[in-house]
Formats: sequence, structure tokens, C-alpha cells
Amino acid sequence: MALDFFDLFAQTRLVGIFRGLRPDEAEEVIAAGIEGGLRIVEIPLNSPQPLTSIEVVSKRFGQDVIVGAGTVTSTAEVEQVANVGGQLIVTPYARVDVVEKAKVLGLIAVPGAFTPTEIAAMHECGADAVKIFPADLMPPATLKGLRAVLPQALALIPVGGINLGNMQEYLSAGAAGFGLGSALYRAGDQASDVLRRTREFVAHMQQLSQ
Repeated sequence: MALDFFDLFAQTRLVGIFRGLRPDEAEEVIAAGIEGGLRIVEIPLNSPQPLTSIEVVSKRFGQDVIVGAGTVTSTAEVEQVANVGGQLIVTPYARVDVVEKAKVLGLIAVPGAFTPTEIAAMHECGADAVKIFPADLMPPATLKGLRAVLPQALALIPVGGINLGNMQEYLSAGAAGFGLGSALYRAGDQASDVLRRTREFVAHMQQLSQ
């Protein structure tokens, strides 16, 4: 049975992004993130042997968490991710063909977009949610303005420059949650570091959601 993106997203409102993760460390590092509370995991395709890592993590944890790929830029890559068990497709920028291919294959599509036109186009072509990227170039006040003119059911997930200090402002502006990149994991980090940071972010989100 396929996992529901929004059911799992609602638990923490966080997506863990593990750019630079290697296959030989993937299981241990992702296990730490899951222990800390993550339920959605993204391994970008510009990581070392990303498809191997996605396959390893999907086989080990795919019954309980959503595992997928980031930095997906072609329909061929969508197929490759699906073939190794990935369930989530995240793009760095707006790609209608990638979103449509993901939906045909029964995958979750969260494309990156920045302008109102891009965001609306991604929504109209079937995106499950939209990644607002790069969020560090979109202050909360700007996001609030976008939120006011976009369909309220469309989840906007800022990615880029998100940290413990700015999450509250983005949530108040209408963010559904966040993708956590370098604030959560940098290539070479130990599993213990990931566990500690994940717990910090999850606890902070719980406080902000009260």
C-alpha cells in the first residue's frame, strides 16, 4: 500500500534533504533521521551514486517513510528513481514534463518554483505540493503575498536557508512546512549529528505548532 505524503508530512511538516550522502553510509544516517522523527527523506541526484542510496534506503525503510530523489531534471530520471523504489520526485525548478511523468508512474511530485506563474503552472499540471526555492531569496513577507493569491489547498514548502531562527516567520506567512538541507545534513556528517539536529528541528516545529 502506497504511503500518503500528507499523512506523513503532517507528523513533523519537515522533509529531510541528504545531499552528498554516500551509499555506504546511507542506511545508518537515514536511520538516525528517522529515529529523530523524519518521515520524508530526499536524496538529491547530484549525490554520489544516488540511485544506489535511494534503493538501499527504500528497501530498508520504505514501508514506513517516504523516500525519494531531489534535483530531478528529466523524465528519464523519474523512471530511474521509480525503478529503484523511490516514491518522491523533487525538482530544483519548474518542469511540467517531470511532474506529469511522476504522476503517470504514481509518484509524489514536489517541483521547485519561485514566481506566481511558475507555482500556478506546477499546481495546474498536478503537483502534490510546491517547493519554494530558493527560499532565502523570498522573505516571509513575499511568501505571505504569494499565499494570498494562490489556491489555499496548495502546500508551499520553502527550501533553502531554513533554520531554527526563521521557521516561525515562514509558518506565519503561510508555509506548510519545510525542506531541511545543510542545516540538517552536510556531506560527511555523522549519524549522531543527524539525530541531534533532527530532534532539535522536530521539537521546534512541535512548539511552533502548539
